Amino acid sequence: MQDGSQIFIPDSFIALFQGRQQRLRQPLTEIAQRYELCEDLAQMLVEQAQILYHQSAPSESAILQTMYAGLQAEGAGVSPEEARWVVLRLAELLEWRAPELLLPSPPEDDAV
Repeated sequence: MQDGSQIFIPDSFIALFQGRQQRLRQPLTEIAQRYELCEDLAQMLVEQAQILYHQSAPSESAILQTMYAGLQAEGAGVSPEEARWVVLRLAELLEWRAPELLLPSPPEDDAV
């Protein structure tokens, strides 16, 4: 991130907020706040995913799909795109294979 901030926002997260012409749909400061929330959420879910894996022994993919469904529920506090990013980041943190997740429909760009 620019402007003196030391937060590095990965391109994969910034892409969630870009239109077709790669213009940001929100201010960078808001994107940074959303990134911090989503990264913290992924980090917090690591332990829960490991516990689920060792206690109930479902597949890694099933655990990630269940968490994805939970993050898409009303009141979860993240958008569908952010939910997908969180689960893919969680898979990366756990060194699990990323599951196939249905992509939400992309938002329409405003006319330029």
